[in-house]
Amino acid sequence: CASQVCQAAEKKNQAAEKKNPEANKLAREGAEAAKSQDWDKAVDSLKKATAMDKKYGDELSAVYQQRGYAAANDQRYGDAINDYNEALKLTPQDTARIHEQRAAVEMKIQDYDKALADYSELIKQKPNEIRYLNYRAYIYELKNDLQNSLADNEKILKLDPNNQDSKARKQRIEQKIVERTPLTPPPRSPTAS
Repeated sequence: CASQVCQAAEKKNQAAEKKNPEANKLAREGAEAAKSQDWDKAVDSLKKATAMDKKYGDELSAVYQQRGYAAANDQRYGDAINDYNEALKLTPQDTARIHEQRAAVEMKIQDYDKALADYSELIKQKPNEIRYLNYRAYIYELKNDLQNSLADNEKILKLDPNNQDSKARKQRIEQKIVERTPLTPPPRSPTAS
């Protein structure tokens, strides 16, 4: 780097290497293992590096997420959820993507309560994100919580009046509500006393 900023950053990295060369070596090994998709070795090396120097926590979180994604693709859903949980512990400031990935796995295993909690957390962070509202409305519908599904659906339609999923869901829910509503009994005939 020619700039003073790059030179300063390079000096800082060199100083960090001198300060904790073992952690740096382990982190490099973890990064190499991650490149070759040897997730267990990557996690092991980066765990050790992070134990020596917390600055490697973000890298370890990223590897947990990658391993979780790979596990989900291999239909090892429990492993995927565990890895996403570990990633959340390491990087609580960067939770949206992890919650979304974990919620997708929870949906696959039909753990709707946990998926609902993840989507609710995502909606707290991004209240106008239609994708999150749509998934939560869908889960509420699956759980037969029609009022909450309808409420999320209304939010979606305010944000995007032409959202086809929400229009169809609204129609289904309104039909279910009509079917559930008992008919009003006819008025009683006045009885002569």
